[in-house]
Amino acid sequence: MKGLGRVFNVVAAASGVHIPLKGATAVTFVTFLDAGTQVATIKQSIDGTSEAVLDCDVYPHKGPGIGGTWTAMAEQDDTLDLSTDATNDCMVFTVDAAQLSAGFNCVEVTVSGGICVAILHDLVVQRKPANLASNVV
Repeated sequence: MKGLGRVFNVVAAASGVHIPLKGATAVTFVTFLDAGTQVATIKQSIDGTSEAVLDCDVYPHKGPGIGGTWTAMAEQDDTLDLSTDATNDCMVFTVDAAQLSAGFNCVEVTVSGGICVAILHDLVVQRKPANLASNVV
């Protein structure tokens, strides 16, 4: 067992998907859209229903999608805007399970364009990749 299942799990196409944080203590999202014109909106839900805006502080970083130096963005709440930065077309930000409101257990990030990858980490139970619980609702 290497990283997948021991350290992290991945949802490769995560935009608009409810990611449960029952088996992980955090999820990091990576967004990319060539020319950097994406906006990401963060919501929380209860098992994929009862969506609500997730009013939490995230500390995103931006950088060029082809690699390079990460630059801290200003602390933001439920909407992350990279629509005016053509140089840095990738964002990375983490939501901790502890940031969810009482009773909520899923995070949903929707990006206005491009791709969004979710990396669930700090797994509560380590398993072989084939034995990982579903990471979508």
